[in-house]
Amino acid sequence: MKDGAAGPARGLAPGVRGAAARAILRPMCGRFVITHPDEALARLFEARPANDLPDTPRYNVCPTQPVATIRSEGGTRLLAPMRWGFLPHWYKSETDGPLLINARAESVATRPAFRAACRERRCIVPASGFYEWTKDDEGRRLPWFIARPGGAPLALAAIWQDWEREGRAHRTVAIVTTEAAEDMATLHHRCPVVLEPADWALWLGEAGHGAATLMRAPSPGTLAWYRVDPRVNSNRAEGPGLIEPLAA
Repeated sequence: MKDGAAGPARGLAPGVRGAAARAILRPMCGRFVITHPDEALARLFEARPANDLPDTPRYNVCPTQPVATIRSEGGTRLLAPMRWGFLPHWYKSETDGPLLINARAESVATRPAFRAACRERRCIVPASGFYEWTKDDEGRRLPWFIARPGGAPLALAAIWQDWEREGRAHRTVAIVTTEAAEDMATLHHRCPVVLEPADWALWLGEAGHGAATLMRAPSPGTLAWYRVDPRVNSNRAEGPGLIEPLAA
């Protein structure tokens, strides 16, 4: 969501209840939006920005694309790009296994692909909002834009992994998801873990142990959503019109 834009109406928009209950089309979170400038994010997270950050604004960020992330090294926070799509070290190529864009909070600490990263390589993915889809009674895909009601950035919990094979190297990231709270569950049963500012240091490993306690659903009212244009169903779509509320 753009700075200064009106926030979405809280709660569930008309017409979603029956459709949402019947159809979940893709894993959460599979597309997101970042409109906040790099300079604003660097100030917000007190991070040093890299020179090769992806351009913003971006209204349809897709898996395998570079995304801005916040990580901590030696007590210094860095705002730097990573490839969205976690590559375990045993993958022989970028397509050697499933595309791991999300990591489930319930298993991230024990799943072989993620457990070392969960202990040692946690980061934050800033987002202005994200998309989710339901189906209507005719099976049509209905996109929704989800953000903070006031348009402030979201700090999505994530983990990262360096991967290299035959001269190809990527720093890769997956967003951590959990069971949705009651309000969000009317739209989707999963939700990204949204970190509040007081929790950033703990998640980034700057404030000792206990980050597992942060892997919970956002409190009711943290997120709100509304229907948007089906153009976003295409991963090639771009532009601010993608997050405009769909006219009734």
